[in-house]
Amino acid sequence: MKKIEAIIKPFKLEEVKSGLAELGIEGMTVSEVRGFGLRKANHRPPQILPGPARCIPKLKLELIVRNELLGLAVTAIKQCARTGTRGDGKIFVHDLLEVIRIRTEERGDRAI
Repeated sequence: MKKIEAIIKPFKLEEVKSGLAELGIEGMTVSEVRGFGLRKANHRPPQILPGPARCIPKLKLELIVRNELLGLAVTAIKQCARTGTRGDGKIFVHDLLEVIRIRTEERGDRAI
């Protein structure tokens, strides 16, 4: 099992959800976040934009997928979240040791 975290532009949420739903992936956690990254201007070296006023609103998606769906899920997120402009976001993939459904105590794939 893998955990995917994706930082995307807020207006792309419905498109990403639809793309994942086509794969049968419907459960995820969505959080409103703010952040900033490196900014490249002309030929100067990259500069970090400081201060909370420079933070851009984004959405953080967190979802758990079976190993066999990882490539398809990442591709769907990339295609659906992409605008081609700076700040489209990032995708992070983590290995999961265990998933446990609290209500039923199911573990592993059955708990997803």
